[in-house]
Amino acid sequence: MMPRKALAEAEGDTNLSPRRRAWSETQLDELTRALVQRDARVFLRQSVSTPCLSAIRHAEGIWIEDLQRRRYMDLHGNNVHHIGYGHPRLIDAIRRQMDELSFAPGRYTCAPAVELAEKLVDIPPAGLGKVWFAPSGSDAIEMALAYARAATGWFKTISFWDSYHGAGFAARSIGGEAMFRSGPIGPLLSGTKHVPPFGDYRNAWGVTEGSDELCVRMIRYILGKEGDIAAVIAEPVRAVPYVPPAGFWPAVRQACNGFGTLLIFDEIPTGLGKTGKMFACQHDEVVPDILVLAKSLGGGILPIASMICRPEIDVCGSFAFGHYTHQKNPVTTRAGLTTLQIIEDEQLVANAAHVGAVDLRRLREMMDRHPLIGDVRGRSCLMGAELVVDRTTRAPACDAAGAVLYQALNRGLNFKTTMGNVLTLNHHSSSPSVRCFRPWRFSRHRSVKQSWRWG
Repeated sequence: MMPRKALAEAEGDTNLSPRRRAWSETQLDELTRALVQRDARVFLRQSVSTPCLSAIRHAEGIWIEDLQRRRYMDLHGNNVHHIGYGHPRLIDAIRRQMDELSFAPGRYTCAPAVELAEKLVDIPPAGLGKVWFAPSGSDAIEMALAYARAATGWFKTISFWDSYHGAGFAARSIGGEAMFRSGPIGPLLSGTKHVPPFGDYRNAWGVTEGSDELCVRMIRYILGKEGDIAAVIAEPVRAVPYVPPAGFWPAVRQACNGFGTLLIFDEIPTGLGKTGKMFACQHDEVVPDILVLAKSLGGGILPIASMICRPEIDVCGSFAFGHYTHQKNPVTTRAGLTTLQIIEDEQLVANAAHVGAVDLRRLREMMDRHPLIGDVRGRSCLMGAELVVDRTTRAPACDAAGAVLYQALNRGLNFKTTMGNVLTLNHHSSSPSVRCFRPWRFSRHRSVKQSWRWG
């Protein structure tokens, strides 16, 4: 086989770096190292996932705990941890549901599935009146693309470079990260057009302002030239993160309306309160035609995803574009329903807005003191700090980002890097203000329960 060019870092920190190897050699005890090695022997190797960093024995609230009983405040969580890990109310609801009804076979419905669907169409944004469930976010993205094709009669899409929408074949085709699109897997889905993303700090046009307008112009240009684009699909707030300027999504919505193109929002990482509103698109007061939700919907315990759409898109009654064995599973849908109830009852959306404002301010204060931080951006509990070698040239400081990552792990803080040099920090919506980057010390004698309380 021909040697393959090394790919740029994107979705997360690489698991093959010298820093990762050095950290593993010095920080993992014999028991942990043995389990990680057993894992590597039986699981397929994947960039950013296997070989693994370490092994976890417990997760509760805002904390994860490794086999050596070292606790880490988790600001990664794969975006599933909005209500915190192991929420007792969610665990109790799942247990009771398993005792009552553990599965619903095809052609049958059940009360938890109906109640969750009713809840999802009842919460903002208004106008989305139909629902379907899937086992994962990638599956829900695939469903959204299928329904967009069926509703418009077209098959082409516009999405963004550097985006991530899942691991399915269609999802990776519309995604924009090389590690998911490249390699020996052959041609991807046809008709998937890509545009450079907005973001004034770093963008394809080399401008320091107005990248959003250039991005809208490119989308509008492609819509006009192609004439048959089924959907524009994007995260309303890029999870790197990048926050769209005011007016960006209304302009895209207007362009889609003008060409008969659907707008699909991937709220898999940003939905359910992460950005200080139930859905990120509410900040821009734009209602998509299809909204995809996953990850946090299962409360950090069970996998469940949902496609929510306008009633007019319900045009596939004679076909089966989302026919999954667990499409109306009573246990997973009970988890989703209870998660939404917890978010509402504990006012976690408002808490996320407050916590995020406090910690974004603290990050910006750090930026004033540390020239290494070139930019701080985010929205509520989704935030990031971009590290640069020089603020004038904005050259990415990837090596420094790796050093910060592993030093933070040594001090009890877990997060991930994206694009090689962006420290991406995803708070729990349920967390108190984090007092970012204090030098936590491990204690083998304090339990997780002693350091975290619900409510």
